[in-house]
Amino acid sequence: MADVGSLAAEARAAGRLGIDTEFLPEGRYRPLLCLVQVAVPGRVELLDPLAGFDPSPLAAVLADPAVEVVMHAGRQDVALLRRDWGTEVTNLFDTQVAAGFAGRGAQEGYLSLLQGVLGVQLPKSASFTRWDARPLTPEQLDYARGDVEHLLALTTALQESLMQSGRLQWAREECLRIAAATDERDPDEVWRRLPRVGSLSGRERAVARELAAWRERTAESEGRPVGSVLKDPTLIELVRRQPSARGALAQIRGLHQDVIRRRGRDLLAVIERAQQLPPVPVPDEERSGAIQADGPVVALAEALVRARALEAGLAYELIAARADLGRIVVCARTGGPEPPARVLEGWRRELVGAELLELLAGGRALLVADGRRVEVGSTGP
Repeated sequence: MADVGSLAAEARAAGRLGIDTEFLPEGRYRPLLCLVQVAVPGRVELLDPLAGFDPSPLAAVLADPAVEVVMHAGRQDVALLRRDWGTEVTNLFDTQVAAGFAGRGAQEGYLSLLQGVLGVQLPKSASFTRWDARPLTPEQLDYARGDVEHLLALTTALQESLMQSGRLQWAREECLRIAAATDERDPDEVWRRLPRVGSLSGRERAVARELAAWRERTAESEGRPVGSVLKDPTLIELVRRQPSARGALAQIRGLHQDVIRRRGRDLLAVIERAQQLPPVPVPDEERSGAIQADGPVVALAEALVRARALEAGLAYELIAARADLGRIVVCARTGGPEPPARVLEGWRRELVGAELLELLAGGRALLVADGRRVEVGSTGP
């Protein structure tokens, strides 16, 4: 067993550590943390949570703003460590995020990034194996070590590139979003992520909220994925039909007899209770909604964002999501306030967000220059 205390001390002395996790999400309400890989300069250690160890020295390091914590695509890792170790990550540098600001893909994988930046090639063979099985195989151990062995060198190379381009602070700002990741879910708010929720009326939203909260609490108490309790399409159909008798449940796809036998009474009770609650208000921006004429305007907004992303050498996905652009277009058309959208915040607003609002207000125009590229011009005199 590795000396976790000495590993933490070396991380503090170096001011940096790399960390990765292996976990098993299948068949569980929350993923099971199976392995933690830690790299400090000149040392890599594999820590086994299933065998048991005291993580508190490393948990304290993760929360120390004087120590840079390096991960790749670390959102899930942060959430797992926050929950299992009861810690925060206060100084995160995510190499996948950094790659997007360095002119590479916004979702570039670790192996591809290693090869492209450092010329290091690693095998992929053990990525989808049973990390909860013991003992781990030599192949799994080699794979796990490889996940962090070159992480610090990769970070140094990416940071040097970003310093030269003046975008290191942009990358650090974006990493704050990853550092805030959590897998804790509020049962009373999970309904907002249901498919087609935007088309529900206020009364239907009240039923959706109660059904989704019941499903969430049931899944957590049974330690099962929420989809194994009730799938999203089935839940939405229950919201729309709102059956009041067991016989009506059988008419809904996804509610097999064994499900009705086990959960039918609970489902009917939740629906009946939800029907007595006040409707959930539909926000103004959703009530106005998109219209057919918004489509070309959204495409125009996307063209502007893509043009600025291309000029800046940034991955478009780092800057805006099409859904955000749609909400911005609706608010601009209806005269509503700016919606919460990342393209209107921080460095993104500086790069293109403010200009996007000008475009939608009629103060900017897009032109095709030389038949090859989009240019932005003013509509003023």
